[in-house]
Amino acid sequence: MLRYFTLLFLTVALLGIVACDSNADTMDQAAHGSGEAAVTIGDLTISDVRANMTLPSDTGSFWMLITNHGPADDALIGAEVDGCGVIELHDMMIDDEGVMTMFEVEGGRIPIPAGETVELKRGGLHVMCLQKAAPLAEGTTTEITLEFANAGKVTVTADVVSPGEMPGMEHGRDQDSGMNDGHMVISYE
Repeated sequence: MLRYFTLLFLTVALLGIVACDSNADTMDQAAHGSGEAAVTIGDLTISDVRANMTLPSDTGSFWMLITNHGPADDALIGAEVDGCGVIELHDMMIDDEGVMTMFEVEGGRIPIPAGETVELKRGGLHVMCLQKAAPLAEGTTTEITLEFANAGKVTVTADVVSPGEMPGMEHGRDQDSGMNDGHMVISYE
């Protein structure tokens, strides 16, 4: 029974990682005018919003560009999406041995420094959807409400994109948990 639940957990974790780290061209395509026009709240501009929500799993991710035109730092501190039971702000890193680790950002906030643009993208910072109610169809749109420490809340429209294939992906895991020091671990060959 424990092996069954371990296998189930690893399968769900794999689908979550694919949801977070797929189709490398998605943000490049976004920069060429697809999707909703940029939205501004306070000194922040949010653009090129993508929802990686097509997989038949209970996870998904959102990518975007956030530009801070103001003199003061801000931070993304949360988000809300209909159909997502839990939203977390995540980051991913690959170490020198090619092992990818996904984790919730420290303090639950993504800094948006004054005068800079922060890119939320596959394989990096992203908004993570957990307990997704159902997959969304590629080519449709969905709304995400972003909450910033200073600028407040704003709802933007995201284009739903399909994840690309990820060949050569292997999980590394700590015993039966699928985790290593509280972080999901993935190795690319």
